Amino acid sequence: MSTSVEKTLLSVLRTIPDYPKPGVQFRDITTLLGDASAFRRAVDELVHPYAGQKIDKVAGIEARGFILGGAMAHQLSAGFVPIRKKGKLPYDTVRVAYSLEYGIDEMEMHRDAVTPGQRVMLVDDLIATGGTAEAAVKLLRQMGADIVAACFVIDLPDLGGRKKLEALDVPVRTLISFEGD
Repeated sequence: MSTSVEKTLLSVLRTIPDYPKPGVQFRDITTLLGDASAFRRAVDELVHPYAGQKIDKVAGIEARGFILGGAMAHQLSAGFVPIRKKGKLPYDTVRVAYSLEYGIDEMEMHRDAVTPGQRVMLVDDLIATGGTAEAAVKLLRQMGADIVAACFVIDLPDLGGRKKLEALDVPVRTLISFEGD
């Protein structure tokens, strides 16, 4: 990753201390999304290594993954798959449970969103513990998708999410990281 990309992204990201609870440094990408040049640069950097490859779908994790994923799907001439919290999709769905800090939740996608063998790129704004991304990978693979990569603007490497996805043989692409978060 070039230092100019990191500098650009760091200059527009906002950190909110003690949100949503004391001790957490929340990395807010809404400021990046609101800056046309930085947003375009982030999307371009996420898709660049995959340009020219056959990507059938980009799957975005609710909610900021929708914003990035829609733009990435457009750049890659691919379809878009929304992966949402349980109960938010109107058609026949497949579902997977995943662990949260204080319990279990479920995410789902439409049963016909991907077909076996389709090449899918997963995207969200940030990878922390990897629980949500791991569940999304399992959901996509349950329907026969081939996960080409998982892409994130921000990595919090000390929380282990990247390693969790790599252990599932999913290549991970991130643009910037924050140690210790």
